[in-house]
Amino acid sequence: MTHGTPIRVEHTGIAVADFDAAESVLQVLGARKYVDDTGPDDGFRWAGYVIGDASRLELVTPLSDDNFIQTFLDRHGPGLHHVTFEVADMDAVIDACEANDLAVVDRAEYDTYEEAFLSPANPTGVLFQFMRYRDGYAEKYDSPDTYVNGMPVREAFADED
Repeated sequence: MTHGTPIRVEHTGIAVADFDAAESVLQVLGARKYVDDTGPDDGFRWAGYVIGDASRLELVTPLSDDNFIQTFLDRHGPGLHHVTFEVADMDAVIDACEANDLAVVDRAEYDTYEEAFLSPANPTGVLFQFMRYRDGYAEKYDSPDTYVNGMPVREAFADED
């Protein structure tokens, strides 16, 4: 079973202990920062970068010793943390994963987006984040780079329905 809903890679997340040093690498590569914020619980900092016209990376770093980013760094050191897919229909993607015995964990809804995670205990070994923008997200960050190619995936592929 597949989900049949628009989906695209939104960004790749990299966990880092030394934010400034990691950011300098992205700057050398020509990355342009479009957002710098803290997570929902203020336990971590995240910053999004665009390289070229639509390639996107995110740096995540802990702001305290007792959060999931610090746990990841303690176990694995800096490196690939997650790959985020922007999805048009969260329920359809989750239903498809679960129908194929893939564990979806930590679903949450916030004012301007919703997210869920495919456990890295899947055959790829990668933590996949699914996210869906809600109204108000673009206004919160007020950047032309907020969305890949300027619009949420559900709007970018609306004509294909």
